[in-house]
Amino acid sequence: MRKDGCKACESEDQAEYNCSCQSAQAPGADAAETGGQQGPVDPEAQAGHARDEDSQAEESLAAVQAQLARQTALAEEYYTRLQRLQADFENFRRRTRLEKEELLNYGAEGLICGLLPVLDNLERALAATGDDAGLQKGVEMIYQQLKDTLAGQGLVPICAVGQEFDPAKHQAVMQFPSAEHPDNHVVEEFQKGYLLKEKVIRPSMVKVAVSE
Repeated sequence: MRKDGCKACESEDQAEYNCSCQSAQAPGADAAETGGQQGPVDPEAQAGHARDEDSQAEESLAAVQAQLARQTALAEEYYTRLQRLQADFENFRRRTRLEKEELLNYGAEGLICGLLPVLDNLERALAATGDDAGLQKGVEMIYQQLKDTLAGQGLVPICAVGQEFDPAKHQAVMQFPSAEHPDNHVVEEFQKGYLLKEKVIRPSMVKVAVSE
């Protein structure tokens, strides 16, 4: 039993307090002492760690290269499609332009071809008018007016007599053995042929001389 003011009891309490402080500080001190020291380095562990890092880097690089190859192939496919579409569009534009030009140049071809027999009949009428000057003059005026109108649309008569036979422009309906005319030349025209600008819309019906 302790008594207040007893020196012996105070000394005993001080001893117990010092003992408990040392016990509380001992773990921290040990930890400080052990924390200040480093264990030996394992070379194999460091090499393994480096190999792992290299392997991860190679895998990442391979993934990036694979993605780049896919994107490159996709870009080439799109570029090929674009070139094909551009070529198709250019062909479409050229075809449309040619069709438009053909329509402008030969849009009246059907009408002109239908009027050619009328022109032929007017020529026959001029040849058959005889001495009737008034009738001949009237027919000639109609013929000339129609001829000028058709010429304004690009109608041009084909030259035949005296020309070398051209199967693209002449239709041979008769051959004439002759020593006086050059071989394979037109000596007579039965029906006049016509060009519409540069296109033959009716070949000339002709007689062709052949050597004997």
